[in-house]
Amino acid sequence: MSDFKIKFDMSPIKNDGMFQNLKQDIPASLIVFLVAVPLCLGIALASGAPLFSGIIAGIVGGIVVGALSGSQLGVSGPAAGLAVIVLTAIQELGAFEIFLMAVVIGGIFQLLLGYAKAGIIGYYFPSSVIKGMLAGIGVIIILKQIPHAFGYDKDFEGSLSFNQPDGHNTISELFYMFEAISPGALTITVFSMLILILWEQPFMKKIKLFKLVQGPLVVVSLGIILNLIFKNIPSLSLAADQVVAIPVPESISGFFGQFVFPDFSQIGNPAVWVTGLTIAVVASLETLLCLDATDKLDPYKRVTPANQELKAQGVGNIVSGLIGGLPITQVIVRSSTNIQSGGKTKMSAIFHGVILLVSAMAIPFILNLIPLASLAAILFLVGYKLAKPALFKEMYTVGQSHFIPFMVTILGIVFTDLLTGIGLGLVVAIFYVLYNNYKKPFLFETGKHLKNGTIRLELAEDVTFINKANIQRALTQIPDGSKVIIDASKSINIDYDVIEIIEEFKTNAEFRDIEVEVIERKIKGVSNPMREVEHALVNNMIIKNGKVVTTS
Repeated sequence: MSDFKIKFDMSPIKNDGMFQNLKQDIPASLIVFLVAVPLCLGIALASGAPLFSGIIAGIVGGIVVGALSGSQLGVSGPAAGLAVIVLTAIQELGAFEIFLMAVVIGGIFQLLLGYAKAGIIGYYFPSSVIKGMLAGIGVIIILKQIPHAFGYDKDFEGSLSFNQPDGHNTISELFYMFEAISPGALTITVFSMLILILWEQPFMKKIKLFKLVQGPLVVVSLGIILNLIFKNIPSLSLAADQVVAIPVPESISGFFGQFVFPDFSQIGNPAVWVTGLTIAVVASLETLLCLDATDKLDPYKRVTPANQELKAQGVGNIVSGLIGGLPITQVIVRSSTNIQSGGKTKMSAIFHGVILLVSAMAIPFILNLIPLASLAAILFLVGYKLAKPALFKEMYTVGQSHFIPFMVTILGIVFTDLLTGIGLGLVVAIFYVLYNNYKKPFLFETGKHLKNGTIRLELAEDVTFINKANIQRALTQIPDGSKVIIDASKSINIDYDVIEIIEEFKTNAEFRDIEVEVIERKIKGVSNPMREVEHALVNNMIIKNGKVVTTS
């Protein structure tokens, strides 16, 4: 029932102000910034949009969405999953300014979805599919970065689809790579990987200096130095497409001249509204999936308000569209990088946006010295931590009803694209749920009222991920300092997703001064916690069907 076997910094979070965790958040924001720059540019390139529109989306995703979001570790920006939609829309609408009007409309739709409480959709995706999404993205990151590590940079940074715009695919690209190996890029990759592996060793983590100076920062600094040295060595010098290529304005006025505005005269164009609705639906779905995945990676198991996230994304897309940026979603690559770099609060996401703005304005020429091979090495580490062998072993031991959807999701993401892979995994997961429900009747038990403010949650006989949202909501509403008894003694079948929610609640309860007691029943060697909540006493309140209701 344990989660990812990744060692995180579990030092307490300081909750007495937004700036109390800067010791961890600022170094994390720097690393996220370094990863975000080429992703923003690459996705803009693949979208057929001006390169600077990707930078704008990254800035807005960090500062605006970061400030409004309830997610402590999620990072937003332009997403590869929208690149094809954006490319097609710009071509069909005829101008980038018209497309920006669609982005604004998409943001308005997202705001409406947030107020309509559509965020609950994200809770109905089973854990096996979410973990499969994380592992699949980890695998695809590694496969996509291998060519960049060797100096073959034909596919854009941030690409997650199997089929590429150049007619190649993820697998064939690995073979074409051997025809264009760059000794300089490969040298930088090897040194970068050695540094990152060294920084992960336990003895390095005990040295105070190396706790402050993150390995990825050293890798990027070394990459810049080697790039400058290699310029004088023809056999090792890097080509223009092997380094970051952010637009360089001639002046501050030139910088602000890169911001463009939507064509408001097209607000009555039906095609603009259709594009806006498409952006809203796809961006919202991708955000909710990444939101759930980010919460699962959070070592403190905090739960992000999904409806608030939709509202934040809506505002972000409105702002991005108004000033010339691409559509925005929460992005798992940047979010997982943030977590693995030690970020603790939303300030790391906000600061990454601030750094991106200041750097694009003041020092783009320095950013353009960063080799893509250095960033490939950093992303290798991110990909490995998302798809560690221990995760595959864990999912296998849980049982085939979780392992098979997990693997189908991974293979679907690797050989199609993100949303298709998730859809395939969800179909398989639903098949297993229906099969299990066919074998056993569904029964609800009524909770018991106890004294002394104790909360007793009595679970159903058969529990699946379908009611995961109600359970998550009920546990979230339990007051700090309470005592909770979770009675699973009458449960015959409890889904692994629900067991995972209980384990995450127990972890979070330690930080909320909540005492948790689980009455378990052993079934086939698996201990059982909770499921559907009918009634639970909370002092003078009752949690009924996932909602708090006052009593007489």
